[in-house]
Amino acid sequence: MKIGYPCINNGMDCTPATTFRLASYSEERLITTTANNFACLKKLLEFNVKHNLLFLRMSSDMVPFASHPVNQYNWQNHFKGTLRALGRYIKNHQMRISMHPDQFVVLNSPNQNTLNNSFAELEYQCAIMDIMELDESAKLQIHGGGVYGDKAEAIKRFVDSYFLLPENVRKRLVIENDDRSYSLSDCLEIHEQTGIPILFDNFHHECLNNGETMTEALHLAAATWQEKDGVMMMDYSSQSPGERKGKHTASIVDDLFRDFLQQLDGLDVDIMLEIKDKELSALRAVEILEEMGMLKV
Repeated sequence: MKIGYPCINNGMDCTPATTFRLASYSEERLITTTANNFACLKKLLEFNVKHNLLFLRMSSDMVPFASHPVNQYNWQNHFKGTLRALGRYIKNHQMRISMHPDQFVVLNSPNQNTLNNSFAELEYQCAIMDIMELDESAKLQIHGGGVYGDKAEAIKRFVDSYFLLPENVRKRLVIENDDRSYSLSDCLEIHEQTGIPILFDNFHHECLNNGETMTEALHLAAATWQEKDGVMMMDYSSQSPGERKGKHTASIVDDLFRDFLQQLDGLDVDIMLEIKDKELSALRAVEILEEMGMLKV
């Protein structure tokens, strides 16, 4: 079991997700910003290794405007050596990596322009992992998308779009159950038609489900992962007290996390904490796992 947090370390003096306005685009600014982002990513990886945080969701913004038509620069070749070195560090320390494209990536959109933009963004993020020479256990995490008044038709469009993606993207793609539209059951239907693994979100399942217990749901999702995909990735959070339904808590709640770990029922999973204070909760989660004898070292 590996513990991680998304994209940014709040305690560091840099961020690997610096970007700039489209109106300010220039190749010089692109190169400088991207170089700084990758340098900060290395610092973040080093921090995580030191503290046994071996699961990281890398930022989508490391290469600004990478999937936008304005960017015609061959950043892949320019940063090939840097990305290969980062990939070696990740592999040498047996880290798990994911990326989560922004909400504009929607594979079941009826709008062709949205689809084209979604494909371009997925290809960019997949290229990062490919150049790093990471295996298929490094994943791209997306949601089911919209319902558009007809979920069955929306699922069909998702499936059709999935098979139009390049093979290297398909190998990395996983689908996450959400809290409003696509339950675990819906994701299982998509999995049956595509083979795409399900990245399980416990909090979303609490918000939207079809009556499955947490343990049942975890086992159903885990069964969609093959050996080449690695152990199941999942997102973990809990409800923020007194806030709207679905709002993530600001810090890990020890007792809730311990209770959740018991519901794993022996499953080996890599857990991404979607919690506001990021590395602070991740460090606490590691302590709890060590106390319970469940941490992979």
